Amino acid sequence: MEKTPFVTLEQLKEIEKNYPTPYHIYDEKGIRENARRLKQAFSWNKGFKEYFAVKATPNPYIMKILSEEGCGSDCSSYTELLLAKSIGNVGSEIMFSSNTTPPEDFALARKLGAIINLDDITHIDFLEKVAGIPETICCRFNPGGYFELGTDIMDNPGDAKYGMTHEQIFEAFRILMQKGVKHFGIHSFLASNTVTNDYYPELARQLFELAVELKQETGASIEFVNLSGGVGVPYRPGQEPNDIMVIGEGVRRQYERILVPAGMDNVAIFTELGRYMLAPYGHLVTKAIHRKETYKHYIGVDACACNLMRPAMYGAYHHITVMGKDEHGKRVIYDVTGSLCENNDKFAVDRDLPAIDIGDFLVIHDTGAHGFSMGYNYNGKLRSAELLLQEDGSVKMIRRAETPADYFATFDFEGATIKVDAEDK
Repeated sequence: MEKTPFVTLEQLKEIEKNYPTPYHIYDEKGIRENARRLKQAFSWNKGFKEYFAVKATPNPYIMKILSEEGCGSDCSSYTELLLAKSIGNVGSEIMFSSNTTPPEDFALARKLGAIINLDDITHIDFLEKVAGIPETICCRFNPGGYFELGTDIMDNPGDAKYGMTHEQIFEAFRILMQKGVKHFGIHSFLASNTVTNDYYPELARQLFELAVELKQETGASIEFVNLSGGVGVPYRPGQEPNDIMVIGEGVRRQYERILVPAGMDNVAIFTELGRYMLAPYGHLVTKAIHRKETYKHYIGVDACACNLMRPAMYGAYHHITVMGKDEHGKRVIYDVTGSLCENNDKFAVDRDLPAIDIGDFLVIHDTGAHGFSMGYNYNGKLRSAELLLQEDGSVKMIRRAETPADYFATFDFEGATIKVDAEDK
């Protein structure tokens, strides 16, 4: 499958009149259509709910779009809880999945009525002390060992810091029941960014079997199973994408095979997707500003790893489209670099691209999740704007770019703030 930008060169030229590069831009139409596909794929389950992973794209405009499509908010911090509240998501519209959780985070989650997902058995006493135990609660499970699909090792849950052991989750349920919990859920995250239709059904099998066992041994009322995230996207052209309809059907078959015979046909299915919901519907738009010829061909752009750190941090591949250039014309092997004082500040290494001229727009694909949200200020770099390509084709700024005044706002240098002159803003 080829990757085609959702914006045209003509649109980028028009956008530039108001918003200089670099910036992240999101496709509202694509986001809404994808949310509807997910809901359709799990429409067989009357209690199905997607809790969008706020960490992926923590912008209230994006969150509000998803809320309008029936999605809740999966939060993992105090600030993310405030973001959820800002768009009207409170109570059971919030799933609070956290680890090594500060007391103020639990307190706010309780105040907002969020469903709390406990990461560890020791958090029971901690939560009771700082915020009290609610009547509805979720527990996170870690089966340990390796997570395998067929002969492929997908991930290593046994090395992950998340979740309770099999023995611990049974003990946690018993303790929580003694403390007055009446409604339970279970949750697990076993692999990240899987591009296979088999991941969710296999995870569902394990959690459904655990749910039956927990009910039989503890008598707990298990009302939902949260499959968390892990459904990925194809970052490389030609990579076969997940088929959410096939995934939903695979989970349904496990539900019918395991939960229904156990008399648990009222269990709701929850998901906490971030990358799947947003990654393909975001681009980082940047411009070529320098060319360097030494031992390699370098193109320097006005974005850097502070705008998108996945390539620098993970060596992750993000496809690049050179806008307006013939894919079958002259091509050059480039390193596409940013301006940080770090040699790993590269969006592409030895990438075969159309010949790039200074001033060309480059669209970096699949940055809608874990793109802007992982930004930082190293070298004093300022975070870019976020824009929304609305369904009617108009463009709206949904987060302005940072200024030097923003960067200095938290300093109190010898009792005085650092002043930014008008011409430096």
